[in-house]
Amino acid sequence: MDWTLEVVVLPVADIARSIEFYRDKVGFDLDHDTVNEHMHVAQLTPRGSGCSIVIGDLPAHQEMGPGSVRGLQLCVADALAARAELIARGVHAGEITSFGDQDGSTFFGFADPDGNTWAVQELKVRADTPLIPHDHRSRFGAPD
Repeated sequence: MDWTLEVVVLPVADIARSIEFYRDKVGFDLDHDTVNEHMHVAQLTPRGSGCSIVIGDLPAHQEMGPGSVRGLQLCVADALAARAELIARGVHAGEITSFGDQDGSTFFGFADPDGNTWAVQELKVRADTPLIPHDHRSRFGAPD
């Protein structure tokens, strides 16, 4: 049986500000932003990922303090280019650190406006072998 991780609940203080940060500055796709009399929930997905973040005001969100999630990890084929892209969009990104010469040993980090932190790992192999092929259809059936 396959088990796939597809959603991570991320606690934030201001849903609209967080949508703007993750969509406009980090570059995640906004899959949906649902508001009704019972809730406000948004789902955002990094391009090329099978896992999304969900922000909102559901009980699971309210049980965690905004900014309490540490060390979520993203992987990119080129850490230098990814860091430059984030900085150009106004994200404060940490310095690049390498822990060796092998693929996967280079990292940098950033935090969202609430203090949830992210590690970005360079895996050069992703340039040639993405986990999810670029010609796939999105999770909602629309072509990429």
